[in-house]
Amino acid sequence: MDDNSEHEQASPARLPRFLQAEWQARRLYWLLLGLGNLCGLLIVIALVFDVYAADSIGLPVLCNISAVLLVLIAMFQSAWGVTRWRAAALLSMAAPSAGGADGPVVDSMAKLTWLSAGLDRLAKYGQRVGTDALWIIGLSLLALLMVFLGWRLAIPSAGPGRMINVGAGLLLLSAVALVLFERYLASLTEAEWPEAAVLGPFLRVAIAVALLCALCLWFSDASLPWPAYLAMFTGLLPALVALEIAGRALFSLFYPQRPGQEPRLIGASFIAGQLRWPPQSMASLQEDIKQRFGIDLRQVWAFSFMRRAFAPVLILLMLVAWMLTGVSEVAVNGRGIYERFGKPAAVWVPGLHVGLPWPFGRVLPVENGEVHELTTLVAAGEAHQEPVAAEGDAPQSANRLWDGVHGNEKSQVIASDMGNAQSFQIVDMDVRFIYRVGLTDTAALASAYNSADIPSLIRSTANQILVREFASLTLDGVLGSQRAGLADNIHRQVQDRLDALNSGVEMLAIVIEAIHPPAGAANAYHGVQAAQIAAQALVAREGGNASALLSAARLDAGMRADRADAGAHENIAGARAAELRFTAQRQAWRTAGQAFLSETYFSRLSQALANTPMLLLDHRISAGASPTLDLRNFSAPIDAGAAGPDVGKPQAKQPLGPPPPQRPDAPNGQSIDNQ
Repeated sequence: MDDNSEHEQASPARLPRFLQAEWQARRLYWLLLGLGNLCGLLIVIALVFDVYAADSIGLPVLCNISAVLLVLIAMFQSAWGVTRWRAAALLSMAAPSAGGADGPVVDSMAKLTWLSAGLDRLAKYGQRVGTDALWIIGLSLLALLMVFLGWRLAIPSAGPGRMINVGAGLLLLSAVALVLFERYLASLTEAEWPEAAVLGPFLRVAIAVALLCALCLWFSDASLPWPAYLAMFTGLLPALVALEIAGRALFSLFYPQRPGQEPRLIGASFIAGQLRWPPQSMASLQEDIKQRFGIDLRQVWAFSFMRRAFAPVLILLMLVAWMLTGVSEVAVNGRGIYERFGKPAAVWVPGLHVGLPWPFGRVLPVENGEVHELTTLVAAGEAHQEPVAAEGDAPQSANRLWDGVHGNEKSQVIASDMGNAQSFQIVDMDVRFIYRVGLTDTAALASAYNSADIPSLIRSTANQILVREFASLTLDGVLGSQRAGLADNIHRQVQDRLDALNSGVEMLAIVIEAIHPPAGAANAYHGVQAAQIAAQALVAREGGNASALLSAARLDAGMRADRADAGAHENIAGARAAELRFTAQRQAWRTAGQAFLSETYFSRLSQALANTPMLLLDHRISAGASPTLDLRNFSAPIDAGAAGPDVGKPQAKQPLGPPPPQRPDAPNGQSIDNQ
């Protein structure tokens, strides 16, 4: 082996792998270019699926295919680096002078700019560390990221479609192409292409992933959970392979890099090598371990003992496992019916129980107080309805509007009166039955052996009773007074029928949630309701107007009566005051005589002439005559300087009264006050 290696290193131009290196490098380059574009397209499609169709089975399939393509790209890139080195080595041996002349020119041009110098320095560091190893590590980590992106534990809700079938067909065609390529690599000898034996197992990994993903797409259905789980767990195979080659590439960074020595392919995989038929025997596996790691397992006595004791230990383990089938665990919220040789022997409570092993004894699970709700009809998609988030939109089953068709409502014929003739009406009702399996052992046995399908039994029994019960009722009675006792009556009849059938079911309650016309008559019924509401509103409005008018009339009549009473009281009070004044004046006249009359006369006269200018002339001018009052207004102009300051002006107000006696010594024009 060492002699052959020395001979190959001495004359590489004669070796087939060096002669075909340029052709192999060119083919690997175009293969890497095609795989890179295809992988980039699949990654973009997977990201679109992650945003718009995260619950589809296509997301894990796309992520698994992208991951295995990234692993293939990493391996082919490493093989391309090896073949490129061989082609460069063969070219340098064919023209050594040209290679030596081009080197300084290239070096001098590379140092023209700082960027070129930096790239050159970075390339040298990469050659020292190993660029192939860095590529393998980066692509392997990206493959692990894609597997993590496609890991969805939720069961996809989308069913099969045309695109899914097309995808399954493309995967099958890809698997056929990969099989042909793998057979081509297997036909090559080690002298022609040493890396072909290492790349073949990776192609088998890609074939296995493609076939499993095609199987998942082909059997994809919303009612089958296993295709989704198989698609997710298929991603573990490329993930393990990527993790292994990333570890090998990381360890290869610590190996010394010799530019003059022929490189070796870094990413060999032990996991990928196990995908072979027939499987690798134990002897060949031990020989492989001895060649790779220098450990001879045949010399270890523990492995020899394990090989001799394998069959007895396996038989003992199988016997113990079979005996453990007699140990059963009953859940906390359930019960179990223990059958011994096919005959029910006991009803077990929650906990651990020991019986005969299978098939001599088995345990049938039975509910223990679990409450169920059942409708008269099964709505489309009710059996596979997805749970709704607390902050999400309400499901379609929560639509209670009359103008919508509800799949879980049943139409009933109810008698009614139209004029003087009897007729019938059709209404839709949502009747719900709340039940559970009886808590006694007898009820548990009856539900397990006497009823194959408890929901179907309850539906058929309840529908018969509903038809018979509603046929004897009218619409007014159902919507009015008889509705309260209707649910209790149906509950009693359904329970009696189930007890007669010995079903072991206990009806807890029957709830009549809605009774309304069919969806087609909902608009007309809404119009009738609107007209009735409008009529009631008009009656209430007119009643309010009448009440307002009556209140206004009452208020006006009350104000008029109060005003009349007040006027009457004022008149009476005025008459009484006048009577008192007249009585007082008469008494004063009787007492004072003419003095009272004169005083009264002058008082009235003073009040009448309080705001009137006048000229008072003394009565002594005309003796024996009454005082003369001159009320004329002299408006003719008079000379103020000649006549004096008081001429032309109204005289001062003087109190009126009988002429007072004059004193002899008084000046002319003055009077003497009456004593």
